[in-house]
Amino acid sequence: MSKSKSNHLADRIQQLQPSAIRELLKHSKMPGVISLAGGIPSAELFDKEGLAAATQRVVEESFGDAFQYGLTEGNVDLRQQLVGLCQARGITTSADRLLITSGSQQALDLLIRSLANPGDVFVVERPTYLATLQILSLTEATVKSVGSDADGMKVDELETLLNTTRIKAVYIVPTFGNPSGTTLSAERREKLVKLAIKHDFVIIEDDPYGAISFTEERQKTLFQTAAELGDHHSVVYTSTFSKILAPGLRVGWIILPEWMQQKVAIVKQATDLHANSFTQSLVSAYLTMDRLDPQIALIREAYKQKCQALSRFLKEELDDHITFNQPQGGMFLWAQFRYDFDTTQWLKNTLEKGVVYVPGEFFFSDRADKKTLRFSYATATEDQLYEAVKRLKSAL
Repeated sequence: MSKSKSNHLADRIQQLQPSAIRELLKHSKMPGVISLAGGIPSAELFDKEGLAAATQRVVEESFGDAFQYGLTEGNVDLRQQLVGLCQARGITTSADRLLITSGSQQALDLLIRSLANPGDVFVVERPTYLATLQILSLTEATVKSVGSDADGMKVDELETLLNTTRIKAVYIVPTFGNPSGTTLSAERREKLVKLAIKHDFVIIEDDPYGAISFTEERQKTLFQTAAELGDHHSVVYTSTFSKILAPGLRVGWIILPEWMQQKVAIVKQATDLHANSFTQSLVSAYLTMDRLDPQIALIREAYKQKCQALSRFLKEELDDHITFNQPQGGMFLWAQFRYDFDTTQWLKNTLEKGVVYVPGEFFFSDRADKKTLRFSYATATEDQLYEAVKRLKSAL
């Protein structure tokens, strides 16, 4: 790559991370600042004992494999264990359909690069995951968006778009979405899959938060919904251990339809040969210890309590100013002001008061709603959440 092209790419990446985002990232770790910004799991909930035991087991029993090159598709034992984990989520698959990635972030990059040709149309929700917009913006694909509400993506809007536009793929976080926190309804899930079958497009189902439910209610994954309709090639499912175990492991996975397997593996191999051998071995060892389900239960309860606390404080202190849908899982609360307001500009004031969040406008590919903002309740304590809301109120 020439120096001019390299600089051009760097400039594009820099443009994709708005100055307000860079500013809040810089300030969020300053002493005295309470961060409601990043989608970062609480380190206090990491299973220190279990991860230490798994590490010791790897060193004692799998040292050579853990520190050696591995298969591009990933550790065989880990993929076999993931078959069982996916089965618990209602997903029937096989180890040879799985590819291990460096977190779900890399999964999205591999999938988009494997699918996108110049001019291809990718559809996202309004709002959607910021990093996916960044990845798409580094391709020559065209991005279009459809609206969402308390029941997730407005699939009827997508159907209208399909009457005039041929699309390559739909990207969606259907369960406890980032940033919206909403869950796609069962009716819309089935309709979305049927549209994919009829119009021959791919659904990229991103599921990092589905296990973090605050209730016992579970929606079928889009992957399962498609399988029950007899379709095994329209939905690509990706998930990660980042939110349910530890993000520093950088272990995620993709379930690929047969027609995509070779192409994604080639892109993966060209990118980094394979995901980290040691952390794959560590996660594989951890899964043999039957600690993941209790760990997820711990996370679910802790985040539920924090979410309910933040919701209560917002209603008590800021109900005249903002409104939101109550999250039923995940890590985010998506709010909007009841009147015209610019949350990006407001961030300057809240920074002075010692609290940060992510302005909502950066989660839109178009038609950005400046009244919106995303709060993450995962890392703050209940006392910090209360203090953060008081600071937000004082910044108005």
